[in-house]
Amino acid sequence: MDSILHTLAKELGQPVRCVENVVQLIDEGNTIPFIARYRKEMHGGMDDTTLRALVDRLNYLRGLEARKQEVKNAIGERLTPELAQAIDQAETLAVVEDLYRPYKQKRRTRASMAKEKGLEPLAMKILLQVPSAEPSHLASAFVDAEKGVETVEEALNGASDILAEMISDNADIRSDLREQLQKTAQLTVTAAKEEDSVYHQYYEFSHPVRRLQGHQVLAINRGEKEGFLKVSIEPDTERALSAIRRRMVRGKTSCGAFVMTAAEDSWNRLLFPSMEREIRSMLTDSAAEGAIHNFALNLRPLLMQPPVRGKVIMGLDPGYAHGCKVAVIDEIGKVLDTMVVYPTFSDRKRRECIAELKRSIKKHRVQHLAIGNGTASRETEAMAIELIRECSAEGRQVTYMVVNESGASVYSASPLAAEEFPQYDVNLRSAVSIARRLQDPLAELVKIDPKAIGVGQYQHDMPQKRLDESLGGVVEDCVNQVGVDVNTASPSLLRHVAGLTAVTAKNIAAYREENGAFTTRKQLLKVQKLGPKAFQQCAGFLRVPESKNVLDHTGVHPESYDAANKLLELCGFTLSDVAEGNIVTLPLKLKARDPDRVAEQCGVGRATLDDIVKELLKPGRDPRDELPQPILRSDDIMELKDLKPGMELTGTVRNVIDFGAFVDIGVHQDGLVHISEISDRFLRHPSEVLRVGDVVKVVVLSVDEKKKRIGLSIKQARGSEKRKER
Repeated sequence: MDSILHTLAKELGQPVRCVENVVQLIDEGNTIPFIARYRKEMHGGMDDTTLRALVDRLNYLRGLEARKQEVKNAIGERLTPELAQAIDQAETLAVVEDLYRPYKQKRRTRASMAKEKGLEPLAMKILLQVPSAEPSHLASAFVDAEKGVETVEEALNGASDILAEMISDNADIRSDLREQLQKTAQLTVTAAKEEDSVYHQYYEFSHPVRRLQGHQVLAINRGEKEGFLKVSIEPDTERALSAIRRRMVRGKTSCGAFVMTAAEDSWNRLLFPSMEREIRSMLTDSAAEGAIHNFALNLRPLLMQPPVRGKVIMGLDPGYAHGCKVAVIDEIGKVLDTMVVYPTFSDRKRRECIAELKRSIKKHRVQHLAIGNGTASRETEAMAIELIRECSAEGRQVTYMVVNESGASVYSASPLAAEEFPQYDVNLRSAVSIARRLQDPLAELVKIDPKAIGVGQYQHDMPQKRLDESLGGVVEDCVNQVGVDVNTASPSLLRHVAGLTAVTAKNIAAYREENGAFTTRKQLLKVQKLGPKAFQQCAGFLRVPESKNVLDHTGVHPESYDAANKLLELCGFTLSDVAEGNIVTLPLKLKARDPDRVAEQCGVGRATLDDIVKELLKPGRDPRDELPQPILRSDDIMELKDLKPGMELTGTVRNVIDFGAFVDIGVHQDGLVHISEISDRFLRHPSEVLRVGDVVKVVVLSVDEKKKRIGLSIKQARGSEKRKER
């Protein structure tokens, strides 16, 4: 375990003591959000991302140690001290498997059949490469018809098969070749069909393995799977054979030449096919891990979009044949009204639609429209512009926003939606979801499988368990960073709170219905199956606005209530001052008394004290409120045909991928900003400077109406701004 702790500390750049504390906390059943927020003194300030990386690596290293022990047990009496040491020092599973390979029970091979004929001693004699020895002379002593060796040639063939397998099983040779192939091999792709496809750019493609981008690997894999591409690894065969020669051949002898011939057979028949599969697998694993990481990077800012809270919102789910589905929700997301209108059927139907929506807006005092960006979105937006102008003429100000509706149909057809809205059909549920996405993106998007939200690449080609773990961690971190109102949150939101499960989340909702709203955090202990450990993990993330104790409104953990009260007492404040917002001078008074000394007096660490101060200054604060607010439009609308190269526009980043970013500029077709057009400085990945939800200025570079492609530039827009400033 000590070696694992030191490895983790070195890789993460963290003190061994902090790593050891985190491992202990994890083994005790603590959650990542709880550790990140309420055990800062123990982990030295690691954030949730670092802690999750630590857990992933810890699990790998523990799995590696377990596999090492399994291999040593399997080798048994054949385990030498040197081999045991090599296994113990192995840093990857691949190396462990290479060391185990010669001892692993194999299916019947050419080499095993040769061994059955008693030819292994011949192979060993040839391998000695005695200068005076001749392979044919050595083989003559092993000709034995009873054992199935009729001729010298048969004996030599059997010895060659044994040597070829021995070379293939040599851990050092495999390590050399693996490293060499990763540096020098080319991945070559050709067309498997004579027809156009989305994989056309890979029909004649060759690229060094070490320089392949993750998105290229995943695209090629999918094209191969769908039968459009043929893929192969092209090695530097001469360099590979030279690497084997250095390990196996001793000088220019007849036996040495024989060993080299066996090595060539080993390379062509055993080593390279195995290595090719290994390289392809390595490329896929690396690309998948990169795509999962990128997906998680995009998901976090999407979930953390600022809410448009306290407003009545009308959600519109556009459509042609089945009309536009409409739902109005109040300030807390309760459905007030639903309807179906038909703005695309005819001018008469369009006028009827505007009149009906205007009546609903007036009746329910709607302030914002949320329009889904799917089928018929452009026509619906044009109708909404007309509607807004008529409302404005009557003195009612209404704005709108086009909302990404990815996953809305998945949610509306789910058992969760059926349970939440049994009285509405699938289409109307989508309209409710679209409205709620504008009102509180986090609370609504947690109901949907993250893979369906539309901010990733090739998500269906990823290892699903690993993808679910990574995205689930992001959702959990976001929910706990924001905090949850225990009296209004849905079970689908509650289940992402640290320490809670789907069962305890439903039990909290059931307790509310039976006993009314929670009035203290301690009441959570009365919820069925929510024990002391679960309470410890979840309590700090659950807010109870109805509580008389203002600390229950904050992110201060109940275990720190005494410390918070002591802090207020030392600085001359009360809980009433906190509730009334009369403690703005708390930081100054704390500084005057020496924060470290006050932390000691309160019985907490300095990091915990600082967090308590932040919470007391802004009880119930939402970190999303500090982010740029979403763009709400009033009467502007553009179409693809309106775009011209050189136009400067403002847009919202919708997806960040390996080779650029897609930006919504309000024409129902996201434009691509290639990585080369993002910044004047070199970027390894667009996520270094962009994230989902960022509002950016862009210049239109190109427009292809037929293919519906828009090329944009951010760096040219910045250059234009600088020129204007001068």
